[in-house]
Amino acid sequence: MTASYDLVRGLHILAVIAWMAGLLYLPRLFAYHARATPGSEMDETFKTMELKLQKIIMTPAMLAAWAFGLTLLYIRSDGGHDLGVLLKPWMITKLSGVVFQTGWHHFLVKNRKVIAHGKRPHTERFWRMANELPFLVAIVMVLAATTEFGG
Repeated sequence: MTASYDLVRGLHILAVIAWMAGLLYLPRLFAYHARATPGSEMDETFKTMELKLQKIIMTPAMLAAWAFGLTLLYIRSDGGHDLGVLLKPWMITKLSGVVFQTGWHHFLVKNRKVIAHGKRPHTERFWRMANELPFLVAIVMVLAATTEFGG
């Protein structure tokens, strides 16, 4: 690969780290927020924290991770002329994880909006348990990508 590939790969990793931080932290905020009385000062504080996390960190990081990831695919596939890498088991695993993480991101955004309107669609316990999902998926994705199992 080229030096530009390495630069894009580094930027992709940084974007994924920022995105993962948000995917892990927002459900934790929801768990604490579940204890706050709607309309209270604490409720308003959590609303602000959750919104800023989503708008300033999570969504830009997700978009950057996608952009750099697609750029890596473009470079690795020789400008789109060799898409065989998309059929490799490790890449299918990684891309499945990306689809999950993106869906989880949207699930969290939807719930943030519901919570901001004073509703509590899930319990504190739910959010504490759900908080682990993105990291478990990330473990599988990282191991798939770093070992390139199955060719």
